[in-house]
Amino acid sequence: MQQTASEQVFVSEYTDANTRHGYRVLRLWEQDPALLLSVPGLLPLATLSQTNSPRTLLQQIATQIAIIEEPTQQADLLACTQVLAGLRFEKDLIRQLFRKETMRGSVIYQEIREDGLIEGLKEGRQNEALSFVTRQLTRRIGAIAPEISEQIQTLSVEELENLGEALLDFSEASDLTNWLNERQP
Repeated sequence: MQQTASEQVFVSEYTDANTRHGYRVLRLWEQDPALLLSVPGLLPLATLSQTNSPRTLLQQIATQIAIIEEPTQQADLLACTQVLAGLRFEKDLIRQLFRKETMRGSVIYQEIREDGLIEGLKEGRQNEALSFVTRQLTRRIGAIAPEISEQIQTLSVEELENLGEALLDFSEASDLTNWLNERQP
């Protein structure tokens, strides 16, 4: 979707042992934006089309999106446009031309945001469990060797919770090493 000199984007056929398929590749960065600007569903792709003036192109897209009457369609196209524009243009330019509030109403934006929140919560839970277990282990058996610490960092939250219970029975570093070795595939 972004301009590249890779030979792969210039391949126009697929050949297998018994079949050959020819096809035409449309490289968006070579396309005149006029067609993409004339069809509402293609507006997000227009951000990747040929232009000498990014600001003008994005203004044209924003204008076309602004005249869409159906709010959900408008919000979804706006969200898609901003995502694809982010592959090519500076964030500040995109923010100047597209209202953030409208994007927030998009189901696509909401899904991306929800996925990010879920991922952030998982990561936060993982980090908290790792921190807590590491502190407990250090207090129980002393300093942890770097290679053992690396092994501990690969454990899931559930495994860290199990380690948190098991460490109550540890009295030396070898107990931790044995526990970790028992869990390796």
